[in-house]
Amino acid sequence: MYVLACRLAMLLALAGASVASAAEPLRITQLQRCGDLLERQQPTFCLRTTGLQPGQWQLRLNGQTLDTGQLSQEQDQLRLRIDAAQADSGPLWLEQQGQASNAVWLSLGSSHVLAADKQAVTRNRDGLDTYVDLVSLIIEESHDGAEQARQLAEKYDAEVVGAIPPLNTYQLRLPARNLDQRDATVLRLGAEVSVDAVVIEESGAEQAIERDTENPPAQESQEWAANRFLDAVNFYQRRLQKQQDIEARPVRIGVIERDVDFDSPDFADYGGDCRSDPGRVCVYARDAARASGHGTTVAGILAAAWDNGGNSGFLRALDKVGPGFDVIVDRGSDAGITANVAASVNLVEDGARVLNWSWGIHRTGATDVEGDEVDSLVRSGIAMSGYEELLEEFFLWLRREHPEVVVVNSAGNGSSFSGRDEYRLPSSFITEQLFVVGGHQRSDKQVDVDDPGYATRRKASNVDMRVDITATACVRGSMKAANATGAVHCGTSYATPLVAGLLAAMLSINPELQPEQLRMLLRRSAMTIGEENDFEPMEADDLTAPILPSERGNDLNHPDVGHSARLDMYRALELAVQSLDSVR
Repeated sequence: MYVLACRLAMLLALAGASVASAAEPLRITQLQRCGDLLERQQPTFCLRTTGLQPGQWQLRLNGQTLDTGQLSQEQDQLRLRIDAAQADSGPLWLEQQGQASNAVWLSLGSSHVLAADKQAVTRNRDGLDTYVDLVSLIIEESHDGAEQARQLAEKYDAEVVGAIPPLNTYQLRLPARNLDQRDATVLRLGAEVSVDAVVIEESGAEQAIERDTENPPAQESQEWAANRFLDAVNFYQRRLQKQQDIEARPVRIGVIERDVDFDSPDFADYGGDCRSDPGRVCVYARDAARASGHGTTVAGILAAAWDNGGNSGFLRALDKVGPGFDVIVDRGSDAGITANVAASVNLVEDGARVLNWSWGIHRTGATDVEGDEVDSLVRSGIAMSGYEELLEEFFLWLRREHPEVVVVNSAGNGSSFSGRDEYRLPSSFITEQLFVVGGHQRSDKQVDVDDPGYATRRKASNVDMRVDITATACVRGSMKAANATGAVHCGTSYATPLVAGLLAAMLSINPELQPEQLRMLLRRSAMTIGEENDFEPMEADDLTAPILPSERGNDLNHPDVGHSARLDMYRALELAVQSLDSVR
């Protein structure tokens, strides 16, 4: 009797587990290049999934079902081999028993780097996590990077394991077992004639994100009003719907983040073949375990569904009349800043016109506007030097090969100076293609929206004349349950996608706009922020670069000349339409 009862209990448990498993939604939680990252003809990708049941399933790339001969399965991991000559980069998703998973973006670009495992990460003298055996070499442009990297690997008993070929950058696994061995090898590599710089990775898998969670504003529900968010939505819908003289063009946005929670109501309807409806925004991303993650909030500002109680995406509001926006959330691997750059290169080569970089780092010893040391997102001086060289190579390549692409970067939340390379990267770079966004919040003054006192600087926001424009820093995050009120997330990370989404909308109206023209339209349309002062701020403590007379039509008496710039989404779209009219 006892044995029978035990068997019955086991059967019930198995049945319950089967029901629970069947109820689990079909999701792709990871997609990365695996195997030989340098293989270009037959690259291999590894996928991790949840909710995949025993039985038949299909994997689709760009809407086409992949041949089973290209696939193999081991528990919750799938391995996929692609013939690069017969395929293009695009959305990849699973289908089984009438279910479709979230779509992830599979890039056939050549730029991929490895992340270190826990055994190959240690603490350095600054108390920062650092990779022991993985470094990247930036090869001088006069040399064949791949060949030179192989020669150096052979010389130092290392192995070439990753690459960013357009930047002549190659990742080596060194035979180092501790930091002393690594640093000795790095010194020797740095002295090689063919090596421009050595990049040491100090980014942990969960560290390279902006956070500013303290002191949410009392009137957070009014935050986006400071940027005329709803006015911009209404203008785009009305202008494109009622007057058919504008043929909106699709725009692709690359968001350098890890993942998005597709179980949240904000993203629940983004499964499967999103592009079957050509007029809507599509989101391609790995599935996250929680709705409160950084990537979910950043992507939500662009693409979250409306009226579900969580976030509300700007581009999602344009679905009825929009041309179809692609929001690709990807950072390749968890190999820190190097992976961010590698993913950015692939996304640009895959057609992204706008990149959203809601990340950045400070050098150890950086000080804020009060003279106190910044203690968030810091890196050592030697790591910062390598990152600076890598980012310089990226922007040189971008200007040479893709001058139409814009990168929108968060200014940072250290109350520090965004434009000094000894303090902050990447916002300190001076290039037409990099837009730097600071953060503001609603003031307690009951004034009109165009009054300079309507908003005030977010105290944590980095400042100075390198900041191009400010936008709302606080937003409601996504939630697991529908119609629930999300927690307030604050930081320049969340101001950045407001600007990125607006630039994408402007480019959909006039795709001929170049980066310098976009910056001019953003600042010409901007409202002002802050109090009037009798004296210039000390130590370049401007919230943004002061508005120049040339940005106000050479009107020296314009009341906004000399003030800091606050994003006006409505007016910027209006100017984009006018720019289109002017070339007809």
